[in-house]
Amino acid sequence: MTFDKAVENSITLIKAAEGASVRRIVHVSITNPSNDSPLPYFKGKAEVEDAIKKSKLSYAILRPAVIFGDQGILINNIAWFLRRLPMFPIPGSGEYQLQPIYVEDLAELVVGAGQENENIIKDAVGPEVFSFNELVNLIAHIIHSKALVIHVNSELAQFGTNFLGRLLNDVVLTRDEVKGLEANLLVSDRPPSGRTRLTNWLSENANWIGTNYMSEIKKHFV
Repeated sequence: MTFDKAVENSITLIKAAEGASVRRIVHVSITNPSNDSPLPYFKGKAEVEDAIKKSKLSYAILRPAVIFGDQGILINNIAWFLRRLPMFPIPGSGEYQLQPIYVEDLAELVVGAGQENENIIKDAVGPEVFSFNELVNLIAHIIHSKALVIHVNSELAQFGTNFLGRLLNDVVLTRDEVKGLEANLLVSDRPPSGRTRLTNWLSENANWIGTNYMSEIKKHFV
């Protein structure tokens, strides 16, 4: 599976929906998609959005950044590494930002958007914005991690995550994902549309968050 193939499949689905006289499509995209993006994921999302806009369908396009919840991989696996490693390396400065939304808040937005008629594009983001430094330190504080948080250059961080990925038989973090973070693509300048604060959710789920590793590969392919 490639990003180009995913875009092709999405366009096929859109055309099929038109042929079946589907009234409306709700598409979950990503914050800050761009046809000019050097990152295939963000570029592909922009291409799918364009295909939806050009279709005959009524549409709602929702753009989440990071999604958290019981099956949220990023937040859980940060906690998992903080529980098990003596050091937690942060790529680069760590000052790049994220604006996570709770999965159930996003689900409510999706269902609500499906009942509307007007064509809309909305950033689906939560009420809190964190730098990556703040996010890692918040998780470490809540789970009482004693791991030393350090900063390393992006290339060294990528080498480390590739090594861990081989040990875990998973893709821990890709270079493109790091570039997306460092480019501040996972944050919005629009008003928040989610209500649930990640800070509160972490406190309520501190007893289990990060106790088990969540595999990106198993989630998508098993």
